[in-house]
Amino acid sequence: MRIAAAAFSLALLLSPGLALAADAEGTITKIDEETMSITLSDGVTYKLPQDMNLSGISTDVNVVIAYLEKENGEKQITDMFLPE
Repeated sequence: MRIAAAAFSLALLLSPGLALAADAEGTITKIDEETMSITLSDGVTYKLPQDMNLSGISTDVNVVIAYLEKENGEKQITDMFLPE
C-alpha cells in the first residue's frame, strides 16, 4: 500500500526551514495518534501528515518512509511504503 502525500510534500518543499530529505526503514513500534507520529524499531520518531488516516498502519509492520528533516530536528514524513 502506498500512502501519497504529494500536495503535502509540495507545501513542505515551499516552506522555509527544511534541512534535508532522507529515507528510513524499519518496524513500527509505536503509533501516537495525539501527536500524529510513529516510532520505528531504531527508536526514531517521525511526524505523520495531519490529515492522514491511521487505519492503514499498525505496530509490528515493516515500512519504508521518505521524510524531510526540519532545522528543529523534526522528521516530517512525505511518503510511506508498506512492503508486502
